[in-house]
Amino acid sequence: MAGVDLLAVRTFVTAAEAGQLQIAADRLAVTQQAVSKRVAALEKSLGVSLFTRTARGVRLTVDGQAFLPHARALLDAEERALASVRPGRRPLRVDVIGRRAATAGVLRDFHRARPGVALDVVTLPDVRAAVDAIRSGAVDASFRCVTMPGLELPDGIEATPVFDEPLHLVTGPAHEFAAAQEITPAQLAGHRVWMPGNVPGAEWSAYYDALAAEFGFTIDTAGPNFGVEDLLDTIAESSTVATFLSDRTPLVKPAVQGLRRIPLRDPTPVYPHSLLRHADNPHPALSALLAHLASRPSGHLAAEVWAPPWALRRRPPDGRAPT
Repeated sequence: MAGVDLLAVRTFVTAAEAGQLQIAADRLAVTQQAVSKRVAALEKSLGVSLFTRTARGVRLTVDGQAFLPHARALLDAEERALASVRPGRRPLRVDVIGRRAATAGVLRDFHRARPGVALDVVTLPDVRAAVDAIRSGAVDASFRCVTMPGLELPDGIEATPVFDEPLHLVTGPAHEFAAAQEITPAQLAGHRVWMPGNVPGAEWSAYYDALAAEFGFTIDTAGPNFGVEDLLDTIAESSTVATFLSDRTPLVKPAVQGLRRIPLRDPTPVYPHSLLRHADNPHPALSALLAHLASRPSGHLAAEVWAPPWALRRRPPDGRAPT
């Protein structure tokens, strides 16, 4: 198929939904002859028959039934493409690492504070995909940890540090740290921390690899990643394996699983989030999001925190460089 006429596709979808060419013609404000010609041209282009003509109108063929959902998807893509060049008319598209991550919670706070701002929330696989999407205009902004070794943000992409996320160790009731009120990262030396969602090349993998190298423990990425619930079920049953989660990540059923969430101190590892966006992005809601993030309190972090030396971090309120 050399190409598809979207006007013919729209005519086909309208006729399929109407069941009669005359009704489709009325909805499209054209003649029935025009509808017939468009459908015939589409059938010729595809090399199949899309409709069977009956005394009562038209009925989809097997090929027509197969093509219909894809035709609707083409029209949806056309609408999204047109909306992408209408500043102020489309939702602000923001990428978060995961819908249960702290960044998603921050975005929910923004939505509650500014309910009139339409949002599209997406999840992209890593910072490189996020940067490509920002450059192409597919998304307006992305919460990411930058800039890991081997990655430089291209010209035009700006990063504003917005918050530091303290990490907690999560264990099951039989783990040796289960009864601890808090521990130091140095106490993890020689232990195994299971993080099956860490994939090579991702910025969070670079962060946790640096953390493990600094304090002498092992990041174990073995096994498929079935999500947080499965991860916590495994942790709950293990006496040797633990994992890291944010202090804002909800535990689904901690009482049933006997899970323990243990703060890390002296220093507290923090995962530093920045908001990436294109310097020339005109979306009016983007400045509102940045203002909301700037107004958020920096939180009550420990006196001593740790982050990789390559990571951008938010400055404290007094303007001093972060520790």
